[in-house]
Amino acid sequence: MPKENKHPKISQTLKIGFLSFKAQPEHAGINYYGHGILLGDSIVMDPSTGEVVLKVNLNSYLSEVYGFLFKTAD
Repeated sequence: MPKENKHPKISQTLKIGFLSFKAQPEHAGINYYGHGILLGDSIVMDPSTGEVVLKVNLNSYLSEVYGFLFKTAD
């Protein structure tokens, strides 16, 4: 006969399962780089390709896809 576990947290987990670590935000899709887009995120849509990019990734996208160069003025 197996020994009964008396630890309250283990007993609770066995009864109701694991609780969510925290509420997950709602996703609105995936951007060009594979990053999740959450509701409320700022996005940019490229009308020539149909791609969606998070605004924080816009400089990288423009550099990689269109060859834009970003520099600091001297």
